[in-house]
Amino acid sequence: MNDIKERHQLNKELAQMLKGGVIMDVTTPEQAVIAQEAGACAVMALERIPADIRAAGGVSRMSDPAMIRSIQEAVTIPVMAKCRIGHFAEAQILEAIEIDYIDESEVLSPADDVYHVDKRQFKVPFVCGARDLGEALRRIAEGASMIRTKGEPGTGDIVQAVRHMRMMNSQIRHAVSLSEDELYEEAKKLQVPYDLLKQVHDSGRLPVVNFAAGGVATPADAALMMQLGAEGVFVGSGIFKSGDPVKRASAIVQAVTNYTDAKLIAELSSGLGEAMVGINEQEIKLIMEERGK
Repeated sequence: MNDIKERHQLNKELAQMLKGGVIMDVTTPEQAVIAQEAGACAVMALERIPADIRAAGGVSRMSDPAMIRSIQEAVTIPVMAKCRIGHFAEAQILEAIEIDYIDESEVLSPADDVYHVDKRQFKVPFVCGARDLGEALRRIAEGASMIRTKGEPGTGDIVQAVRHMRMMNSQIRHAVSLSEDELYEEAKKLQVPYDLLKQVHDSGRLPVVNFAAGGVATPADAALMMQLGAEGVFVGSGIFKSGDPVKRASAIVQAVTNYTDAKLIAELSSGLGEAMVGINEQEIKLIMEERGK
């Protein structure tokens, strides 16, 4: 038991090292090199970016390990990969190929509609999506070392990532304001362990890093999420579905670092070429954020 606790603590500290950075979805070694040179703190290796997964439909699964290995060999920054919700065998494969982080992701078709992977059984750190404080603390209780919003992937629409971040912040402020005896009731209501909620109450933040993900397509989107309290940003389809991926990748990294400097972000946003076309929230046929509660 102590081993599991120590490992989880170490994994949380590993995830802290990504703070203030940008993690980019890449599908080829060439894209991974572009991301690394633009200043990404890590890359997410997947066969199809979320916009293509959404367009193609059907069942989406873990990427081919050979493709993930080719990206691991191309870059020196950490490489992440996605497994399906609840699919611990995919997670075991990813751990076996020495991936740096596993994202148990709603972007892929869920393998289990009741249980998530027991992340405490793995040495590798896990990233999980969450729409609110309850989801975040449940994932952390299962062993997640990093949380991200569940903004609707592959849409280029930031609205849901904003909604999740604001909801999380509001619930954290509420938890901080509660007295000791009210915390027990709140933990029952949120269906989370009391000790995790107590950590939120005492520190005023999640026990792990919290990144923004889903719909980030411009430097302004990245700055918005950072100002709302994100500790870093995942960018999926927004870079390699745009007109000038190299320039946009670098601009988003700089916007995350200098998220309060509006003058600089105005410069970074100039002449970036066409942004990804995107889909409005009202037009989405497949809602991925509802996968895995």
